Amino acid sequence: MSFIHATAIVAEGAMIGQGARIGPFCTVGAEAVIGSDAHLISHVVVDGRTQIGAHAVLYPFCTVGMAPQDLKYRGEPTECEVGARTQVREHVTIHRGTVTGRGLTKVGADCLLMAVVHVAHDCEIGDGVVVANNVVMGGHVSIGDNAVIGGAAAIHQFVRIGRGAMIGGVSGVEADVIPFGSVIGNRARLAALNLVGLKRRGYDRAQIQALRAAFQMQFRGDGVFTERLCAVQQRFAGEVLVDEVLAFIDAPSKRGLIRSAVHAQEDEQAA
Repeated sequence: MSFIHATAIVAEGAMIGQGARIGPFCTVGAEAVIGSDAHLISHVVVDGRTQIGAHAVLYPFCTVGMAPQDLKYRGEPTECEVGARTQVREHVTIHRGTVTGRGLTKVGADCLLMAVVHVAHDCEIGDGVVVANNVVMGGHVSIGDNAVIGGAAAIHQFVRIGRGAMIGGVSGVEADVIPFGSVIGNRARLAALNLVGLKRRGYDRAQIQALRAAFQMQFRGDGVFTERLCAVQQRFAGEVLVDEVLAFIDAPSKRGLIRSAVHAQEDEQAA
C-alpha cells in the first residue's frame, strides 16, 4: 500500500506506485507517475508529464517537472524523468523539456543531485552521476554515466560531458569535456584524466596506461590538434577507452571541445 499524508495534494489521475510515500505538504500533478517505494519527504512539487523512478527520494522544497525557463515555451506536453534510486536533495529544480529540444529532461538511475542544483530543460544526465551543491546547467546539457560535477560549477547550454569525467568546483564549462577527462577553471581547461574515477570503476592497469599515453599525445604533444588526432587514431586503434574518447571527439558538437591551457591557444592561432 502507498501512503499519502493528509496535507499532501495529489491530483486525480496521478499514478502512485505500491509502497510509495507522499509526505506532508507535497503536490503531485495529474499526469505524474510516482514509482514503487519512491519517497517524497515533504514540500515536494512534481508537475507535468513526470515519472519518478522506483525507490527514488525527493527531499523538501525540490521541484520536478515544472515548466522550463524558456520564453518560447507555450505549454506543450513535454516530459521529465528521474531514474530509480536517485536522490534529489533540497531546493533542486528539474524542468521538463521543450518541443525545440528533445521534449524530455532525463536524470538517470542511482544519481545524487545535491542541494540547490538546477537541471534545465532538455538536459540528459546518465546513471550514477554525482552533482554537488549549487551546480547550474543550461538547456540541452548532456552528462555521461558516472561523471562527477564539483560544487558551484556552471555548464553552458549544449555542452557534452563524457562518461566518467570530473568537473572541478566553481568551474565555468563552456565546451565539451572528453570521457574520463578532468577539467577545472574559469573558463575551464582540460587538466588531466580522472584517474581516481577510472580506478574506482575497475579498469585494469593496461587500459588506463593506454588511455594516459593517448591523452599525453593528443592534448600535450607537438603539432596542431588534427595532426595529433591522426597520430592517436593510428597508434591506439582497438584500445577500448581510447576509442570511446575518439568517438566522442568525432561526434557532432555545438560547443567544441575543451583543450589544455597551452594547446588551446596554439590551436586557435594555427586555425
